[in-house]
Amino acid sequence: MTAVDPRPSATKVPDLLARGRELVEPSLRQALSRLDDRTRLVASYHLGWCDADGRPMTGSSGKAIRPGLALLVAEAVCGAPDPAVPGGVAVELVHNFSLIHDDLMDRDAVRRHRRTVWSVWGDATAVLVGDALACLAGEVLAECDSPYAARAGHALTVATRELIRGQVLDVAFEQRTDVQLPECVEMAYGKTGSLLGASAEVGAILAGADPATCVAFRTYGRELGLAFQLVDDLLGIWGSPDQTGKPVFSDLRAHKKTLPVVWSLEYGGPCGQELAEWLARPGTPSEADVQEAAVLVERAGGREWAMAEAGERVRRAGRALYVGGVGPSIRDQFDQLAQFVAERRL
Repeated sequence: MTAVDPRPSATKVPDLLARGRELVEPSLRQALSRLDDRTRLVASYHLGWCDADGRPMTGSSGKAIRPGLALLVAEAVCGAPDPAVPGGVAVELVHNFSLIHDDLMDRDAVRRHRRTVWSVWGDATAVLVGDALACLAGEVLAECDSPYAARAGHALTVATRELIRGQVLDVAFEQRTDVQLPECVEMAYGKTGSLLGASAEVGAILAGADPATCVAFRTYGRELGLAFQLVDDLLGIWGSPDQTGKPVFSDLRAHKKTLPVVWSLEYGGPCGQELAEWLARPGTPSEADVQEAAVLVERAGGREWAMAEAGERVRRAGRALYVGGVGPSIRDQFDQLAQFVAERRL
């Protein structure tokens, strides 16, 4: 198994994510320069680099957790983040492809406090720009100067397929009333765990780690992803627009079968039954209606369970680090990243 005991250069999560953006953004901009003018404009707008007319601006490009994770893993394996920069670019492209399509499917008109791609340019453009970013991710990895590029590309392609399967399940659950918790966990592993797992795995691969170490880091990322999804589901119910960049109660308003909702339906007793009846009501729920549903989820125990389960997934992620042979000098950074995911209030 690859020895993992580097000299880390970033000690706090904000520093880690800022470093990830700093190292990855120039290559990300260079990758987008391959796109035609219109596609590049829309993609740049989505990334917060410009307004809808192409005027440069500084805005939120997201947390950059995925490229940050890829770089941190590479540093853990070989002592430097640089080999993973193409991987960081590729996972960020896949992530943003999925966001553009997710906004379209959910008909979410706002992300990061600004209008989403489909709401500005229409459905067809959103589909095509998302597709372009996914293709670009493959190009970036295929062309990177690394003997491990093919392995990294394969890992990311597999994860992208798993991500799509997770989204297929998410959409299907909206039409079902009998969703079980194991199905919902499987969906979350696909939608979120797969790409965070690939981010860690690709970073390890490009740094030259052996297969066992790569698997250990992938496991860390997948468990981190499930913790991320649990917290995201909590924020989707109780997070304020300032935290989430979306309207309050957005997931409940859309009748999303999120993890705390499904747990409440399955294990929440009388409150869970009331929640099931609420979800079966026809028509568009009012503000009072969605507030009622949020109260039912909390009384059923869904909020408390999701918070506890996020903590458990963080612990599972940490245990995977020992399997990966991560030395004490960098283990603290991985633990900080996991805690940031589990406790974020964005």
